[in-house]
Amino acid sequence: MTDYYGPHKVRFVKNVLIPMRDGVRLAMDMHMPEGDGPYPLVFVYQPYRKDDQTPFTGPMHYFATHGIIGAFIDCRGSGASEGMNDDEYRPIELQDGYDAIEWIAAQPWSNGKVGMMGVSYSGFTCVQVAALQPPHLAAIVPIMFTDDRYTDDCHYRGGAMRCYYDIGAYGASMIGMNSMPPYPEYSGADWARLWEQHLADNAPYILTWLANQTDGPYWRPGSVRGRYGDIKAAALMIGGWRDGYCNAPLRFSANMSAPNRVVLGPWNHSGPRTETPGPAADHWPEALRWFRHWLMGEANGAMDGPKVAVYVQAYDEPRPMRTATSGYWRAEPSFPVPGARTKTLWLSPGVLSEDVPAKAATRFEEYRYRPTVGIAGGLWSAGVPYGLPTDQRADEAYSLTYTTAPLSQPLEIIGMPRAVIHADSTAPVMAFVARLCDVAPDGTSALVTIGVLNGTRRTSLERPEAMTPGEVYELFVDLDATAWRFDKGHRLRLSISSADFPNLWPTPYDGINRLYMGALRPSRLDLPAVPLRNGAGDALPGNEFDLFVPPTANTWYQGEPDNPPWQIVHDLLNDRTGLKLDFVSTYRGGKSMVATRTSKLTVWASNRDPSDVSAVGQHLRTIKRLDGVMNIDTSANLTSTVDSFHLSIQLNVKVNGMLHHQARWARSYPRALL
Repeated sequence: MTDYYGPHKVRFVKNVLIPMRDGVRLAMDMHMPEGDGPYPLVFVYQPYRKDDQTPFTGPMHYFATHGIIGAFIDCRGSGASEGMNDDEYRPIELQDGYDAIEWIAAQPWSNGKVGMMGVSYSGFTCVQVAALQPPHLAAIVPIMFTDDRYTDDCHYRGGAMRCYYDIGAYGASMIGMNSMPPYPEYSGADWARLWEQHLADNAPYILTWLANQTDGPYWRPGSVRGRYGDIKAAALMIGGWRDGYCNAPLRFSANMSAPNRVVLGPWNHSGPRTETPGPAADHWPEALRWFRHWLMGEANGAMDGPKVAVYVQAYDEPRPMRTATSGYWRAEPSFPVPGARTKTLWLSPGVLSEDVPAKAATRFEEYRYRPTVGIAGGLWSAGVPYGLPTDQRADEAYSLTYTTAPLSQPLEIIGMPRAVIHADSTAPVMAFVARLCDVAPDGTSALVTIGVLNGTRRTSLERPEAMTPGEVYELFVDLDATAWRFDKGHRLRLSISSADFPNLWPTPYDGINRLYMGALRPSRLDLPAVPLRNGAGDALPGNEFDLFVPPTANTWYQGEPDNPPWQIVHDLLNDRTGLKLDFVSTYRGGKSMVATRTSKLTVWASNRDPSDVSAVGQHLRTIKRLDGVMNIDTSANLTSTVDSFHLSIQLNVKVNGMLHHQARWARSYPRALL
């Protein structure tokens, strides 16, 4: 579109230093509309190095062409900012965000209105800083974010520990990112001081995460769950059903009092503008409309669209590189959806039905815990550009399954399903994993959503209690939010197992688990059923609103032919299952700099000894410039035994092939009934 970018010419202002209340200075880059102003400002707040962002590109540049200053701010201790950084979302980091907003609002080029926007980490900081109520923060657009750092982040889930992601992606990778040098052309005389401070004082985040295996005070400052009323800024919240952070937007919508809208599409963590999977959507114009309304007072209908806009997914052949999702966009005035009801399906051996259990003797089925169930479930939050689930029958072979008869008419759900199961185990620590699937007429089983509960957290995420062998517990397993249409002739299936490898670290004890059903111990599945929308004949309903102008098609990651990015492998002699990831990304910062990141991960879990699990992540960052080459090489190795986790980390920083800095960490952590 010729009018996609606005009328303003843009100038780029580099490395503005913002003083914090303790004297530390945060570094900010700005895309500024040319002209007298004053202008509102929207900023991204994260530790992902603003100096590696290409100027005059991206949404911040787009906003600037439309009369809004678009900015990036490096968190304390990262990139070009001063200070130290040994963890994410620290209280001082959120306080810094508050201080930055108030400093910005007082500048002569500011109109006194500030907004925040961001994906993932910077989506988290949007809601965390907003909960502090900076007086001049008027609007936020958090994307792919969470409201609860313990239950809905990349570290723990349902009181179980996540497996591949922190070693293979985010946690270990940040050790290297936080050790990269600032660029002397931007930091000037402060270059050496900043880099040496970061190398000397920064520490791996993962040390703290492993030391906090239960919910509690550590996780609360960065979690706004239960504090939605503290947020006064108007919020446009965007999420994806295949993203790891799909629950927060609907919880916000149900509990938030400030003006808000929610958009939930079919996307994974790559976001709306990509087809992983599509349909892709360009959210920049909608975010611009939001900010121009709340920061500039423009009467542009920003609040006229549906308060809750969801893409209702439908069955597709479950392929990991699927680029499109069948379904339609549905508009609702609120969440929970008006007219929604709880549809309960009861379990009996092999069967899921609406028939309430009769007054008969309790029945049970049992299964042996297999720690590597989950290989067909895809990668949590899509740790490679694809990562979608495959046919679930490979995992259902080692699970208990309960299936409905073919549907006589379609069924739609929007919200959070829940499995309520009565179970016992011969082991003191055992997880219970519930998978809801859409079974096609040919028998193919497509994953809809999944939930996890560590049985030791059955009454409290803060104070776990070992399971007593033979004692039957009622367990409430909350599944992730979804919007799904089960077609006529399809069947619903609930599968129960005790693993989700490689997404979850296996619990350490072998065990036999029993699942009970019947009138005295009625296990069930509760579904958030909503009024059915009808299409023509058997066709899907049409879209109920226009969303965003589609962007150009996504370019898929292309690895080397002999170097596949995602493998599930089997060690037949030792009966182990492994995950191997191998991913390379390159960033070109103008004509004189190229940065490359290579990430490799190998995770092994034993089917004979559930405690025997190991993960090795290697992350190499290389910066090639006219003035030299820098290598930041990180290796993280996490292993487990029955009672402990053992972590070792090695960091090597080289300048032109010579060792400049080296650090290592070795820690052992008692397992808190994980």
